[in-house]
Amino acid sequence: MSTDPERYDSDSIIVEGSLHKTRSSQPSQNRGITFRAFLIGLILMPINAFWITVVEVRWYTLDGTCLPLFIEPVFFLFCICLANFAVRSKKPRLALDPGELLAIYVMLVMGTALAGHDLIQNLFGSIAHAYEFAKPENGYKEHFFQYLKPSSFLIVTNMGAIKAFYQGGVSWANPAYIAAFAGPLFWWAIFLGFLGGMCLSLNILIRKAWTENEKLAFPIVQLPLAMTNTDPTGTPFWHSPMMWGGFAIAGAIDIVNGLHYLYPSFPFLAWIKLYNVGQFFTQRPWNVISDTNISMYPFAIGIAYFLPLDLAFSCWFFFVARKLFQVLGAEMGWDAPSNVGFPFFQQQASGAWIALGCIIVWSLRGQFKTAWETAFGSIPELHGEKYEEYVADRKRYRGAFIFLAAGVIFLSWFSNQIKLSAWVALLFFGLFFLIAFVITRVRAEFGSPHEIFFVNPRSIIVTLFGVNTIGAQSLTSLAPLYWYNRGYRNHLMPNQLEAFKMAENGKMQTNRLIALLAVSMLIGILCAYWANLKVTYMDGATSKCVGYKIWVGQEAYDQLNGWLQTPTHPDRTQIGYMIGGALFTIALRAMRSAFIWWPFHPAGYALAVSYAMDYFWFAFFISWVIKTLIIRFGGMKAHNAAIPMFLGLILGDFVFGSLWAIYGPLMHVQVYKIYI
Repeated sequence: MSTDPERYDSDSIIVEGSLHKTRSSQPSQNRGITFRAFLIGLILMPINAFWITVVEVRWYTLDGTCLPLFIEPVFFLFCICLANFAVRSKKPRLALDPGELLAIYVMLVMGTALAGHDLIQNLFGSIAHAYEFAKPENGYKEHFFQYLKPSSFLIVTNMGAIKAFYQGGVSWANPAYIAAFAGPLFWWAIFLGFLGGMCLSLNILIRKAWTENEKLAFPIVQLPLAMTNTDPTGTPFWHSPMMWGGFAIAGAIDIVNGLHYLYPSFPFLAWIKLYNVGQFFTQRPWNVISDTNISMYPFAIGIAYFLPLDLAFSCWFFFVARKLFQVLGAEMGWDAPSNVGFPFFQQQASGAWIALGCIIVWSLRGQFKTAWETAFGSIPELHGEKYEEYVADRKRYRGAFIFLAAGVIFLSWFSNQIKLSAWVALLFFGLFFLIAFVITRVRAEFGSPHEIFFVNPRSIIVTLFGVNTIGAQSLTSLAPLYWYNRGYRNHLMPNQLEAFKMAENGKMQTNRLIALLAVSMLIGILCAYWANLKVTYMDGATSKCVGYKIWVGQEAYDQLNGWLQTPTHPDRTQIGYMIGGALFTIALRAMRSAFIWWPFHPAGYALAVSYAMDYFWFAFFISWVIKTLIIRFGGMKAHNAAIPMFLGLILGDFVFGSLWAIYGPLMHVQVYKIYI
């Protein structure tokens, strides 16, 4: 996974349209992570979790947690920065410094990841589903309830609490309801704590390889770093006309479309999001792409500007190639009923992401060896700062390895409790962490969206081995685990590593950051639990909550039910496409390493054949064209000068999207969403 020569310096931020090192522009004293910063974050975390749950579960007016850069923490940071300016003008010594601002932001990011679309919201979408929707016509009880008994401590079985949960109109604080959910939520908190802790431990082991040695770009951290960059003479990012120009463009679009949503006679910019160009293809074979949408989200154009050109090109190119492959298949008759599953994008994506994961883990073998020797080997002859740094790394690495060992022991015990076969558990959790490495690398190097709904360990294992080989018990044991590996948009690991990257800019102390991340995960779990229980019991999960993730439970248990009724065998065609996706990815990687002119990036193919590019491909195309023209005619100086404009597009879209998401619930009306 090589880097782009035209990428901007990952240790840089925006100052008056140019790039300057962050270290040189900071105050001489930086308090970093302080008690008051922690206290502010602690106060904001439950507010943030409740807001997310209201807008995503109750009203579905903002998919802010579906993006690689979460909307809600950026909006809170925007508000805190504005308040901080006012404090600085009156009482400079009381103003928050960059480390404190970023500490608050990190706490909100961790809380957002847990309360977001693909984690605890999904948990509540499946935790009571099996018992609520078990009907005579679907045969849930007859087909798999006997195999679900070992997992009963993970699911809610009290029918009174379940009925109130789905119907609403009551208080979540009823002792009977709390008792029904307390046991399962306790065990899921332990489970999430170990998963999150293992991800944090892996980040501790690999962070130097990616942040210091390779100096990956980390595009996602550029906006919060720019927003929090302060010095005694002012905040240049906030004084940039280019930034405010981008902010105004995004804001104007959101205002126009938002007013149209409330008042249909108002003009509407339909091409901004999900404009179906496939509607114009009505004749076979072209009608197979009738669901093709284009979107020009301002925030997506802004984020894509920070992608290396080859990756941005590969993302939209392989998406178009994917569509043309469908057309070719229709023309050739490959999509005939006898070839169910064509064009097998799920299998292609699975193979591609597994291949990328293997490449990434193999490239880290040296770092893991170094970390092990540092943790448990003899201490070399060092002096001064180098000795202190070595000792600090030794303690961190040793703690990380010990926690990973504890995590393996816990997952082994957990798998045994739910009667999950050892070999299935090894494959399942192995694939989960392999995918975690890929997502973290993609985010660190490129910052691109990573919704890979097509890729989940359960489906991969069924494709490779078939239902009969896995067995009804193990297959049923996997159903309650489906919620946290369905889409990966809220994965904890990339967010943790980005926090380490922000700490490296001299704004947060590493040991305090590790503790802050661990505590924030615990607080975030509790806040998300409370928010989901409060909202669902108040308005009813399937009564008024239009964004309730009922489909998570449906996918987990309906698919299980189908497999058990009609057991599948290993499908040679599907396995062939999976192997083909892996080999194609490896070939792209080999060509990229061999030829500097090679324009195709393996991650672009993996993202395009999974679900990640369906919403973003055209925005990436627009941004790629703009960036190419800027560099071609203005060089890197013009590219760097334009960076504030694209940061402004992101910030403006997020701020005005958040304002609509506040207005809607307050007024009890559906409002315009800036995404999906």
